[in-house]
Amino acid sequence: MAELTRTDVVLVGAGIMSATLGAILRRLEPDWSITVVERLDGVGAESSGPWNNAGTGHAGLCEMNYTPARPDGSIDITKAVFVNEQFQVTRQFWAYAVENGILTDVRGFLNPVPHVSFVRGAQGVDYLRRRRAALVHNPLFAGTELIEDPDEFARRLPLMAAERDFAEPVALNWAADGTDVDFGALSRQLIGYCTRTGAAVWFGHEVRGLSREGDGSWTLTIVNRRTGEKRKLNGKFVFVGAGGDALPVLQKAGISEIKGFAGFPIGGRFLRAARPALTAAHRAKVYGSPAPGAPPLGALHLDLRFVNGKPWLVFGPYAGWSPKFLKHGHFSDLPRSIRPDNVVSMLGVGMREVTLVSYLIGQLRLTDPGRVAALREFVPSAVGSDWELTVAGQRVQVIRRHKGKGGVLEFGTTIVGAADGSIAGLLGGSPGASTAVPAMLDVLQRCFAARYQSWLPTLKEIVPSLGAQLSEEPALYDELRSWTNATLQLDVAA
Repeated sequence: MAELTRTDVVLVGAGIMSATLGAILRRLEPDWSITVVERLDGVGAESSGPWNNAGTGHAGLCEMNYTPARPDGSIDITKAVFVNEQFQVTRQFWAYAVENGILTDVRGFLNPVPHVSFVRGAQGVDYLRRRRAALVHNPLFAGTELIEDPDEFARRLPLMAAERDFAEPVALNWAADGTDVDFGALSRQLIGYCTRTGAAVWFGHEVRGLSREGDGSWTLTIVNRRTGEKRKLNGKFVFVGAGGDALPVLQKAGISEIKGFAGFPIGGRFLRAARPALTAAHRAKVYGSPAPGAPPLGALHLDLRFVNGKPWLVFGPYAGWSPKFLKHGHFSDLPRSIRPDNVVSMLGVGMREVTLVSYLIGQLRLTDPGRVAALREFVPSAVGSDWELTVAGQRVQVIRRHKGKGGVLEFGTTIVGAADGSIAGLLGGSPGASTAVPAMLDVLQRCFAARYQSWLPTLKEIVPSLGAQLSEEPALYDELRSWTNATLQLDVAA
């Protein structure tokens, strides 16, 4: 008979979501036992790993899909403000964590890097003018600059300016207070704090089944992937922060709330370069406009990254496709996720997303010269031999049931949980990791409704703006921005 271990909290997956939730729970309930179950042999080795995501501290500063033009030409900044508000919450938690010894190496996971929107052509320039005009009246975006002068462009982005024909107009929206985040390193620090304070981590263990007990707890059947040994783990609360594997795990639990949900995996590839002459000439994250038919996460961008203290340039993403739900997953992941309750949702999406499918097929046909040609739209002087192709992580986009349409494909994140609050999980991708803290606060409020009020004093220490909209309280925003910038050593970005 398999050994049974009991714990208060089970965290499935050792990525940024579970790491964040575990650290917050440790502050709220230091006596609770926490067990992390991770199928791989390290923390943050899937979607949270630095080469498996863009590392953008997504704050809506540069992503033009967050600021679409309305039919009358005005710019809708609603999504950008929403995402920025979420990232401000995340920044406050990080600052609190630094002050309280939870995070011990800020530069190990966070670096100031300007976020920039880049367009070519008169129509694009006009859009950026209108975009900046719409943003600067909001306190969260008041520092957004418009740059149209070629000399100033070249001063700020010398690599992108070299060999560029400025006869074609170009423009930038420049936000100085952007960041580059190594979410893998951040996850390791947060999980490290959890283990220092008593949490257990089971590496190399995979959840194969879940069953609800009469007392409302859950018993997980877990297999050691190295030895094949089976174990049983009973938890009063289960959170599934397993990236693309969250959908299959929640399906194994059999909760009614997961019915109708399906997933569509999209992979990514990037070109990367580490030659010092290149990294010294590009000190920003520069986002272009999504190509026709591309999903929102498909906008090409040229980023300065810091991985293990070393600067890199990364360009992409080029979309890929695999039926795997994880980079280290199984080719059977997608077919095994199809159930009678979600097949209509999937068929509905398949019938409507013809443009997306065409885009993915085109991306899969890209050759090395084709990828370098796309890079040269950003870096006209690019030499193919300076760059290598790397495979990023899998993103399983949410398909949910929709009356009248069968199903709809979404490119955000969704929390799904049982009505009794005993189990919850996070589905979806972008902006994902950057909004881990508000997402986990949402989990706490949903799943621990009876305790949440008693937790509020501590939660307001962790996130001083909790319950406030900083875009509507500029004095509070300025105060908290000064605090987080100083604590997180981000003042150099100003």
